[in-house]
Amino acid sequence: RRTTMSNEAYAGTIRLTVAQATIRFLSNQYSERDGVEQRLIAGAFGIFGHGNVAGIGQALLQNEIARADGEQEMPYIMPRNEQGQVHAAAAFAKTTNRLQTYMCTASIGPGSLNMVTGAALATTNRLPVLLFPSDQFATRVPDPVLQQLEDPTSLDVSVNDAFRPVSRFFDRINRPEQLIPSLLNAMRVLTDPAETGAVTIAMPQDVQAEVFDWPVELFRKRVWHVRRPVPEPAALERAVALIKAAKRPLIIAGGGTIYAGASEELRALATATGIPVGDTQAGKGAINFDHPSAVGGVGSTGCDSGNHIADKADLIIGVGTRYSDFTTASKTQFKNPDVKFVNINVTPFDAAKESAEMVVADAREALAALTEALADYRVEAAYSEEITAEKEAWLKATERCYHLDHGPLPAQTEVFGALNELMGEEDVVINAAGSMPGDLQALWQARSPLQYHVEYAFSCMGYEVPAAMGVKLARPEAEVVSIVGDGTYQMLPMELATVVQENIKVIYVLLQNYGFCSIGALSESRGSQRFGTKYRRRGEGSHLADEQVIDGVDIAANARSWGLDVLEVHTIAEFKEAYRQAEASDRPTMIHIETDLYGPNPPGSSWWDVPVSGVSELESTQRAYEEYLRDRKPQRHYL
Repeated sequence: RRTTMSNEAYAGTIRLTVAQATIRFLSNQYSERDGVEQRLIAGAFGIFGHGNVAGIGQALLQNEIARADGEQEMPYIMPRNEQGQVHAAAAFAKTTNRLQTYMCTASIGPGSLNMVTGAALATTNRLPVLLFPSDQFATRVPDPVLQQLEDPTSLDVSVNDAFRPVSRFFDRINRPEQLIPSLLNAMRVLTDPAETGAVTIAMPQDVQAEVFDWPVELFRKRVWHVRRPVPEPAALERAVALIKAAKRPLIIAGGGTIYAGASEELRALATATGIPVGDTQAGKGAINFDHPSAVGGVGSTGCDSGNHIADKADLIIGVGTRYSDFTTASKTQFKNPDVKFVNINVTPFDAAKESAEMVVADAREALAALTEALADYRVEAAYSEEITAEKEAWLKATERCYHLDHGPLPAQTEVFGALNELMGEEDVVINAAGSMPGDLQALWQARSPLQYHVEYAFSCMGYEVPAAMGVKLARPEAEVVSIVGDGTYQMLPMELATVVQENIKVIYVLLQNYGFCSIGALSESRGSQRFGTKYRRRGEGSHLADEQVIDGVDIAANARSWGLDVLEVHTIAEFKEAYRQAEASDRPTMIHIETDLYGPNPPGSSWWDVPVSGVSELESTQRAYEEYLRDRKPQRHYL
């Protein structure tokens, strides 16, 4: 129970601990874009231990009691894994187009260090998350404390310094006064579309509980306006000139297109000019798949229609893309010797890639300006006819992959086809790692920018389970479907307990193939014979044995133990019926289905650079090395 508040305001100050001040400040921060305000920090995830249980933990408790009395608001959710909570926050931020996020706190040492992977994922994906790892004592009196890393070269180093290279902003609060500029800078970075990523403020455990007289003005409502920089007229003019001179231009829509809410402008430009639009993993859905100009995924996991157009393009117009090696097929995708690039990006670092003509601007503003400036431009009729023919051919290939009637176990592409048919255009499909993102980028027919949520910048196994929670928190009205492989599931299943505890209705589709499908296929293609990618009992043989172990972990039983409803099916017809049952339920549900470890997967039309051993006693590796030397010949810097 709350006792009488002991905080006293004297001459414009209020006495609070550092932790209490942090929560009060965060409760009054808002973001705004296009006239719409929303809470910037929508809530808190936290796992408590020594280091934060009596600091930030106490502050969140006090806030929870105040919420019950209708005062402040910082909703708290208790997750099960520190990495998982950051993934959930990142997924939430992605779903809200980076206008909101969650804060995450963890205890000293291993608890905080567990968040580093989540921080790297957020920063790689340009997603805002706010992290408060606990730290050692600032006074250094009880030194070393439990779980403290000691560095004999500097007493100022802790495990939290590992956050520095994976954070867009890092600070450590050693005195209460330092909190004020630190929090203000943290909000600046979280709401800057060019600078955002993981923001980490390390909190020594004694400082969290330290009392200070704070200026009341610190806790006023603050609105952080998310900027939409317009293109510089001269840069726009140069871009327009390159587009008008091009015979085979191609737009590649990246995640920045969706984050900027620029889908309508992208469709308008494509409709007016006939310029084809390909997509990256993060940009899928920026243009609806059935738009006449939409040619599908481009790059290593792209589709034939997108890649065939990209192969011959003389101008690539990148919109909000970071040009990962999957998009450029490790610098082999754009084969036209005269290809040029125009990059529209709010971040100069990304806009400058591939020796591009840079348009540093918000995607929505730049696309609208391009549409106006290109009013008298349209691609030639022959190019439009080629685009239509490529689309039609790939639509037929997609239908084949979706309806293989493969047996005795179905191919995972058949599961994707069923989901694509059953899910609404504003429902959300989630994935991150393994062979599934490749199949999904090639085959998924996204009808809106909301529907496709695949984390492929960091491609972090285990993301899918907590991400479903984050997405559902952001879009409670949508059906949220997370596709999880058995390998991924075993890495980070524990947030299932949080989903059940918080009554967050999501659907998990568990594809069980008793191994690592993606890396197994990659291993085989590189001459390493799928070594270490299928489940084996070491006591009864080696990893070279042909027989798989299929009676090991019972994932369906494990999911039930977390509290989920589990529907076990064997055929695609049964899968469809199970989906309808899960959709009608108000409880978190898993649909468990066995699929073929060996595919088949969609036809490939691109490449990815994974080096092969240059010297080997294995004939399989020798053959793979010869193929590698051949396949990497087209690699080049785009200059």
